[in-house]
Amino acid sequence: MMKDQIKGLHHVTAISGDPQENVDFFTRVMDQRLVKRTVNFDAPDTYHLYYGTQAADPGSILTFFPFADAGPGRAGPGMASAYAYALNPRAFDDWMIRWAERAIDFDGPAERFGTRVVTLRDPDGAPVEVVEQDGAPDHPGLFHGVTLWLEDIGPTRDLLVDVMGYEEAGHQTRAGEERLRLRTQGDAPFVELMRRAPDHIARPGKGTIHHVAFRASDDADQLAWRDRLLAAGMEVTPVIDRQYFNAIYFRSPGGVLFEIATDPPGFTRDESPADLGTALKLPPQYEARRAQIERILPPLKVEA
Repeated sequence: MMKDQIKGLHHVTAISGDPQENVDFFTRVMDQRLVKRTVNFDAPDTYHLYYGTQAADPGSILTFFPFADAGPGRAGPGMASAYAYALNPRAFDDWMIRWAERAIDFDGPAERFGTRVVTLRDPDGAPVEVVEQDGAPDHPGLFHGVTLWLEDIGPTRDLLVDVMGYEEAGHQTRAGEERLRLRTQGDAPFVELMRRAPDHIARPGKGTIHHVAFRASDDADQLAWRDRLLAAGMEVTPVIDRQYFNAIYFRSPGGVLFEIATDPPGFTRDESPADLGTALKLPPQYEARRAQIERILPPLKVEA
């Protein structure tokens, strides 16, 4: 049965450049686990890399389409502009010291909604935020949330609150930037709607977020959300099999691509928990082309 509130974030998918640089940053600097290496289902000559907690929990999954030759992107209105990891306040200073001792640059800490936030940059210049959150783990694994950059906050706020069950959790305006924080129950609970005048033209490319995915408990829950979104006037795709979850997609009123993904079957459907991310996994439609695909994809090294 559909819950009154969406369960929070399932994953965030972004575009990167060189895949080895991407792996090095997220496994070594951010200490994430590479939980799945597969291919872009629509372009199998390109990796699709998944990072997350050791158990590959929904709400922790950050995925990348690495296009080595992609031009640099720039976030702007109509795009998700940042994702943030949650970190327990008692561990916050320790992680800043850890990054500083390893000569990892970061901005901050700054204050946002009464808590500290630091911002690192990945190899493509994309912001990687870490935010204090009471009750969060001592390791930046689960998401705190995402920021959506919008020309008009209202229509997206109405979708998230009136249809998807988010609640307003804070509002602030400073230095020409307005932020409305929304919260739901469960892990990865926050979405921040941001409005500020851009000083550049937005464009997709490496260093930008492709889409934001929310959680559904199972297929029935997902279909119930699909019916509710259709009734609210959203144009929603049919269910698409993504091997490790089923997905539906729709464009938010502010232009950001949203997805609702199911928790099952999960990332252990084709690898044991101990072996997650160690081998190239292909969907059935590409297994016959495995030798060709493996020749095209560059080798990846993950340090133990």
